[in-house]
Amino acid sequence: MNDSQGTVALEAAGANSDEKTSSGSVEKVLISLGAAVILLSAVLWTANGPRLEKIDFSVTYLGARMVHDGHGAQLYDLAEQIKLRSQVYRNPNPLIYEHPPFEAFLFAPLAALSYKNAYLIWGSLNALIWLRLPYLLRPYAPAPRDELAYVALWFIFAPLGVALFQGQSSLILLLFYVLTFICWKKRQDVLAGAFLGLGLFKFQFVIPFTLIFLLRRKWRFMAGFAVSATVLGVLSFAAVGWQGCLSYVHLLLNIGSNPQNVSYGSAVDMPTLHGFVYAILGRVAGVKSMGIVIAAGSIFFIVFTAVQWEQAERKGNWNVDLAFSAAVVVSLMTGLHMFTHDFSPLILALLIALAHFPDRTHRALRWILRVSIALFFFPPIYFMLVAWHGMYLMFSVMAVLWWGMGEGGGSCTHCAN
Repeated sequence: MNDSQGTVALEAAGANSDEKTSSGSVEKVLISLGAAVILLSAVLWTANGPRLEKIDFSVTYLGARMVHDGHGAQLYDLAEQIKLRSQVYRNPNPLIYEHPPFEAFLFAPLAALSYKNAYLIWGSLNALIWLRLPYLLRPYAPAPRDELAYVALWFIFAPLGVALFQGQSSLILLLFYVLTFICWKKRQDVLAGAFLGLGLFKFQFVIPFTLIFLLRRKWRFMAGFAVSATVLGVLSFAAVGWQGCLSYVHLLLNIGSNPQNVSYGSAVDMPTLHGFVYAILGRVAGVKSMGIVIAAGSIFFIVFTAVQWEQAERKGNWNVDLAFSAAVVVSLMTGLHMFTHDFSPLILALLIALAHFPDRTHRALRWILRVSIALFFFPPIYFMLVAWHGMYLMFSVMAVLWWGMGEGGGSCTHCAN
């Protein structure tokens, strides 16, 4: 081949490459536009639907309204909550506001708007976060390779849709988990801890996650976490004062003592260790006995994950990504209160597990992970278990996933970080 022919061949190859790049860019734009239309339409549909006052955001708005109206000190006075609830809603949600004080403070500006408009703004923000998350995580989650299939996984993961519909903050928690993971990968420990600390509005999940890092003596991470926790503590005091903070602690103790109370969320039907133990032992054991079992089980999962991660990392045969994923799963398993939308952070662990799937020499482990992951991406299972009051069964699936990640992380020497 002479020089002119070689030049022509190179130009043709370059043209083909440019065409593929252009085609891929167009595909991404079309996928993004389609996703945006679907999510924003869902927000508009909910805002104009008959069940708007029944969704969880109505409870968040209630707390924000009390702080906005200058009644922060009475935020956890249930009589005051019921009084305001009857004034704001015609068909109110029976749940009470039991979120941290700083959350009501941060949502207070939305309380200046009507309930419907507040939901539209909050729902649109959730939709925008959802749209950004797949591309934020994509460099660390290369499977599946096809872009449409990858985005489709985000849409068939039912907890995200439930979170958007309910106006929940679970998508925000997922964002903080993802940012924590990215910063941890970049060895920005302080920033990673700070992002996780911002997720304390779901403290029942964030605290177990943080304990794993504390047991591993990641002091820079803990310093970042402490900064965020301090800032949120100050905001809580600004919102409700000392008396309000004490009332919140008292409310949490009441919730823990009455797990079957529907207004408190009915913790006996949840996919956590707490819900699983109550489902299995609720008829034969007392509350204190079950509390001991739950505490012992939680300590086991947290300590075992931390010790296994630390020991295997020292030996240099541990995949850091899967270790992080296992910690995410444990944080959900050991949380006291968990609903369908609270599974949202699990998609981070699932996509990382797909990216570091065991090789074919581990056939049994591959099948275990394949089945457990598939169950979480099967939307009907969540709704059927909710209808049958069997959500506690999902705890066992998470436990299998956690075990599989541990086994996969220890054996994945070819992809260790």
